[in-house]
Amino acid sequence: MKSVLNFVFLFLVFMTTLNSTVHAATGDRLKYLPVQDGGRVKPFDSFARETLELLYGRSTFKRPTGNQSEPAYLIVMSFLLSPESWVEVPLFEVNNLEIKKYLGLNAEEKHFKGNDLFKGEKFANLIQQLNDRREAKEKLNPYFQAVQRLENQFYTFRELTAGRYIKVMPVEGSDSWLGVSALPSAQQSLFVALSQNLARYLGEMGQSGAKSEATLKAGKELDSSVDQFISSVQTVTSNKISAEVFYNDAHLFRWVYIFYLLAALILLYIWIRNSSLNMNIVWVITWIGFLLHMTGFAFRVYLAERPPVTNMYETVVWVSWGAVLFSMILEKIYKYKSILLAGLLVGVFSMVVADMAPAILDPSIQPLEAVLRSNYWLIIHVMTITISYAAFFLAFGLGDLGLVYYVIDAQKYREQIKNISTAVYRAMQIGVAFLAPGIILGGVWADYSWGRFWGWDPKETWALIVLLGYIIVLHARLVNWLQNFGMLVAGVITFNLVIMAWYGVNFVLGAGLHSYGFGAGGIEYVLIFTLAHVLFLAYAAVVRKTQEKTI
Repeated sequence: MKSVLNFVFLFLVFMTTLNSTVHAATGDRLKYLPVQDGGRVKPFDSFARETLELLYGRSTFKRPTGNQSEPAYLIVMSFLLSPESWVEVPLFEVNNLEIKKYLGLNAEEKHFKGNDLFKGEKFANLIQQLNDRREAKEKLNPYFQAVQRLENQFYTFRELTAGRYIKVMPVEGSDSWLGVSALPSAQQSLFVALSQNLARYLGEMGQSGAKSEATLKAGKELDSSVDQFISSVQTVTSNKISAEVFYNDAHLFRWVYIFYLLAALILLYIWIRNSSLNMNIVWVITWIGFLLHMTGFAFRVYLAERPPVTNMYETVVWVSWGAVLFSMILEKIYKYKSILLAGLLVGVFSMVVADMAPAILDPSIQPLEAVLRSNYWLIIHVMTITISYAAFFLAFGLGDLGLVYYVIDAQKYREQIKNISTAVYRAMQIGVAFLAPGIILGGVWADYSWGRFWGWDPKETWALIVLLGYIIVLHARLVNWLQNFGMLVAGVITFNLVIMAWYGVNFVLGAGLHSYGFGAGGIEYVLIFTLAHVLFLAYAAVVRKTQEKTI
């Protein structure tokens, strides 16, 4: 009981410290300006981060001549102050080499000026080619997906600088909001005052520094003008607005993988060195990361008013949580150490991917598609299916870990390999136990929504393929067709079926009734990830054969 109380105390101390680091400072009031965007009301801070990620590829901006990153809410609002100067700044991210070549851009550069991208016939030709593709209803390949992003960047920046994109005033008796350019004269004057104070604040920061007396004074004037404007347009800075700003600033999921990584490194040290360090240290750090993980989920549920599993980003975060949860449960039962280590490494990998790829895994909170507007079915079908992926991901991580032992010395680490193969089997059993009812419940929802239980939709078909693939492996183990090495290999290979059902159907095939989950990008990284594991499996098999011959 004492250790539990100590752990709770440590977690509360950490959260208190974290809260103190992200409290609103002078000049930050602009973050809390309510705006309507993407079908919901959100703080300007979220709007600015999402906009800058589209244009620049990151939620902070670093000037070519500067060393420090500047926050999105100041950068995006400054677009309204001097749009003509921003088209001469390398702001727009372009990664596709074919587009760079066509537009005559430097292939080594990543960010380009608006005048270099959008002026001239070449950009117009790209957009025409994209429209022709759309009219023909052809699937957009990676090249045209990149062209589409370029089009979105152009449209967003144009509408922003024209004052039409930022909607800041609700229309009485309607769900619509007015953009800056359409504000009544009284509110227009207040917004002009807000803009002038922002310009003064930015100027003082550039000249005197963020903590100078002149900058703090300008920041207070900016905060006051923001409050006056909010009061004038009769919007209320609700608890959700404040909670979302805290969620943005706290980066809870980033802290999650920091703690998971720390726990994994300490566990690895204890395991390799046979250290006398107490495993309780690992458990305490793991639990702090795990509770932060749940806290991040709680914020998204509160803000979105739905389960957080409606896009690829949310499912990646959810799957990493499930992998750590299952590893903790199995570790408590078997006490192999390898199970918890694999779960932590899977959690770190997933959370880093989710955090580092906002252009592919969109972290923004979006309203639900019409077909998904049932929290009941989201919980019992989508969350059940995706939590099964967590167990399979854990089996994959364990398979990798066991094969590393094979590569090092299969005879020396025979006992560890046996334990890990047992853990792979158990993780697969957990996955099948969730996936099978998840598929059945999905059929019930499909009958409710589309009037048929099963229609061989690509998502349905691949979910069934995953289930059958893992059932085959489990039965092969049961009848002793698969020994330890075969089980480890199966843990890695069979996860490719999950990758196809989870990522491939949505981001590669892009076909079927599950269109609300479709996305674009990242194919090259997934292929590299898959190929690297195929090569590793081949290498492990060769090493195993070599070791057998020398015995």
